[in-house]
Amino acid sequence: MNGQFYRRAGRIAAAGWLLASVLAGSAVAQDAKPAASAGPSLKLELNRLEPAGENCRTYLLVDNAKGPALKSLKVDLFAFDTEGVAQKRLAVELGPVQERKTVVRLFDFPGITCPKIGHVLLNDVLACEGGEASRESCLERIDTSSKTGTEFAR
Repeated sequence: MNGQFYRRAGRIAAAGWLLASVLAGSAVAQDAKPAASAGPSLKLELNRLEPAGENCRTYLLVDNAKGPALKSLKVDLFAFDTEGVAQKRLAVELGPVQERKTVVRLFDFPGITCPKIGHVLLNDVLACEGGEASRESCLERIDTSSKTGTEFAR
């Protein structure tokens, strides 16, 4: 009788371990969602910086070649000096952006000259309206790049 008890207890323990392994594997598989679920890439390129008096005029290319139209795309930007110290914060409305369209938006970083800007940070998306867009999904979709000597990162 003792042998039968231990065999049955062993089978129950093995079945419990197997069930726990399957459930854990299924939970991991559910968490591993592809990053592409945020939608097609929205590319922001720091294309040009030019002096505008005491300001720095900024040309930002917005490439929405594969995405839906956006009524509003408002971003929170920080300009850092060449020493890495935050100098200016600016909210910039880049919309509207048409579906499958690339546009250039101009704006000034006030009170800072272009040579003093070491890098620009896309700090956040403040507004994103259009299609199924949300602030979070827009931020996930954005890829940054720069054609200038100034880094542009998120």
